[in-house]
Amino acid sequence: MKVVNEKGKLFGIINVVDLVVLVVIIAVIAALGSQLFGHKVTDAVSPQVDLTAEVVIIGAAPRLYNEVERQDLVGEKMVAGNAFLDAYVEDVWFEDYVVQAVTDDGTIVDAKDPTKKDIVFKLKAKVAEDTASPKVGSQELRAGKTFIVKTQTFECSGTVRYVQIGEEK
Repeated sequence: MKVVNEKGKLFGIINVVDLVVLVVIIAVIAALGSQLFGHKVTDAVSPQVDLTAEVVIIGAAPRLYNEVERQDLVGEKMVAGNAFLDAYVEDVWFEDYVVQAVTDDGTIVDAKDPTKKDIVFKLKAKVAEDTASPKVGSQELRAGKTFIVKTQTFECSGTVRYVQIGEEK
């Protein structure tokens, strides 16, 4: 039996060109499925652990920290796009905003800004235990990175200053 017969059919069953087109279509569908659903499969297979992070909005103006205080965001679920996440704001507190100032004699000293405050958010989420890139929604969480704290009624960019995966130490 010939591999390709006189009609151009592979093993007498399917045309070689049709087979190539079919393989390409299957490869495209597999690639799209992997992109769309790959992280969901990983999340389902890998055990989930707690992630704790602190995000600080440095030097927030009074109108912003007054709004955070008014809204009482503790317990609010985080949002990505138009969906709620398995993450929430565990705590919010304010710290003095420290700036460097030059004195009359030229010495540089730390001074508390009289009006601005740092707003610190403690976030909790679930992530895969063995993840190389911990994420909340589509945002990676690593110390030093910018992170958008987004709830149903609040959104502002801050800087991640602490990340702990697993039990808090």
